[in-house]
Amino acid sequence: MSSPQPANRMLIRGLGLIATISIVIGNVIGTGVFLKARVMTCNVGTPGKVIAVWIVAGLLSLAGALTYAELVVMWPRAGGEYVIMREAYGKMMGFLYGWMRFFVASAGSLAALSVGFAIFLNVLMGGELDHSFFKFNFLGFHAGFGNLQMVALAALTIVTLINCAAVSFGGKLATALTALKVAIILAIALGAFFFAPGDWSRLMLTDAGGACEGVAPAARFGSAGFAAAMLGALWAYNGWNEMTYVAGEVSNPQRNIPLSLIGGIAIVCALYLSVNVSYFYVLTPTEIANVSAASSVATIVVSKFLGPVAVSLVAAALLASTVGALHISTMACSRVPYAMACDGLFIKSLARLSPRTHVPVRALVTQAVWAGMLTLSGSYDTLTDYVIFANWIFFALVTTTVFIFRRRFPDVKRSYRTWGYPVVPALFLLISLWLIVNTLVTAPGRSLTGLGLIALGLPFYFYQSRNEKTRQLNQTL
Repeated sequence: MSSPQPANRMLIRGLGLIATISIVIGNVIGTGVFLKARVMTCNVGTPGKVIAVWIVAGLLSLAGALTYAELVVMWPRAGGEYVIMREAYGKMMGFLYGWMRFFVASAGSLAALSVGFAIFLNVLMGGELDHSFFKFNFLGFHAGFGNLQMVALAALTIVTLINCAAVSFGGKLATALTALKVAIILAIALGAFFFAPGDWSRLMLTDAGGACEGVAPAARFGSAGFAAAMLGALWAYNGWNEMTYVAGEVSNPQRNIPLSLIGGIAIVCALYLSVNVSYFYVLTPTEIANVSAASSVATIVVSKFLGPVAVSLVAAALLASTVGALHISTMACSRVPYAMACDGLFIKSLARLSPRTHVPVRALVTQAVWAGMLTLSGSYDTLTDYVIFANWIFFALVTTTVFIFRRRFPDVKRSYRTWGYPVVPALFLLISLWLIVNTLVTAPGRSLTGLGLIALGLPFYFYQSRNEKTRQLNQTL
């Protein structure tokens, strides 16, 4: 097992158990819990099947968290999955993972969250931000710049500046924003149960010809519908793994990392189930399937007990949820390029920490600049769609390392061992492989393009590796 890089020892372990649980919950809960019920109902047809999909997706995410917990406590360092990939498969695979995260997945996600913040704020302001300064069309590529882009860039800048403060402050803010998210979801669920006109018998009904706007007929009912619903639910559970990126700043990591991963997913699953049951308590499956794609099931449900103000309240809820996810993702994702730079595989200056706050300020700023460029280009959704396939490949590869490390380091003391080993990681791996194959079959062009984007990192890797070897050679002379 390799020793920690000197720069990692300068990181401050200022994130306690509450903060790390908040990072898991706050990064997972985005907009999916408010928006996915309609599409999932169209996919599978009945409330029971929708709830079953949420449970299966939650258990799958929990299986991943149980596996990751053992891996991360072995190397509780900045970078999380990057470190695990490097230790198991070598520097090149670690680099390709980091390349994918920094240039596509992380930056694209931050760009999308920033634009989402601007859109939800615009809804609250009654469309006051609907003004573009200019637009252009180049070879079929449409882009522009206006108030929405300015607000998105401002949100990205402010959140980045906040994360330049000590990590303990960032953790406290993450806790506060996550508490707000949880309160909003509980308010919707409890409001529906106690104040809306509901009926438990609606959970026994089946969609009888709902409009299902924008849902392809091929993604309705049967195994195809279940697979489509699963992808939607897994998207809503996505992000729990990003807590591992700040593992180098978690206090008492052998205890707090497993508890935060497992406890965070369990809490999210409970919240998702409660609010989705409340949706079907208030609305029939057909009424949910008839909800416009421009609206949300949450908005219709809240309107049943709060009236027309529901539109603004749900927009405010989406805004708050987006802010929390943007803050946590900005904090966590910046640790991947920092860890790569510590290994000499990325821009060297990104390995420097602020002497005052002990956080990777240069990595944070570089990440914000690239995400801002994607925000202005409008290409973030396309990039992230392309890389979903490759992302699941890395999920699967990280999961396989629990078997590799058990064999390679049998005598290493493990403060946490994966519950249900080897069944739990094997189950997560098998379902990951199923999702990979399903994506390759249904969207081969997008999948191969995603792999191509990852392969673009190879020239940069070989260039950086050569420079690092030259530097080390010069130091020995």
